[in-house]
Amino acid sequence: MLSFIQEYHFDIEHFDMVVPIPLSATRLRERGYNQAWLLAKGVTSAYPIALDSRLLIRVRHTPNQAQLHEKERWTNIQGAFKIKNSKRVAGKNILIVDDLLTTGATASEAARVLKEAGAKRVGVLTLATTPSGH
Repeated sequence: MLSFIQEYHFDIEHFDMVVPIPLSATRLRERGYNQAWLLAKGVTSAYPIALDSRLLIRVRHTPNQAQLHEKERWTNIQGAFKIKNSKRVAGKNILIVDDLLTTGATASEAARVLKEAGAKRVGVLTLATTPSGH
């Protein structure tokens, strides 16, 4: 991820904070770690940007997106996130970090919630992408 940022001159310095996609409490217990947080931590350790892993919270457990078809993913993730403190979002440029982008449903829902809370700009950085809908 860091080599991508450097190689493609990703404008990371224009972001005020990095926000990982949160897991539900259930999924975090099952897995024992949040892979998006680990990736976000790596980014913020290399660049002088704040990491806020408590700003975006998952308000409900959702079925695993990987088990769903494209249309089901968009429905599944709707309403799954909220902002803990909208004052921290207002006027900020926020970079969402996740491990995988397939349909874009999770990133889009997180971005929507951040924009509604007043974020000026929301970007998405993922470790990998897959063909749409797979």
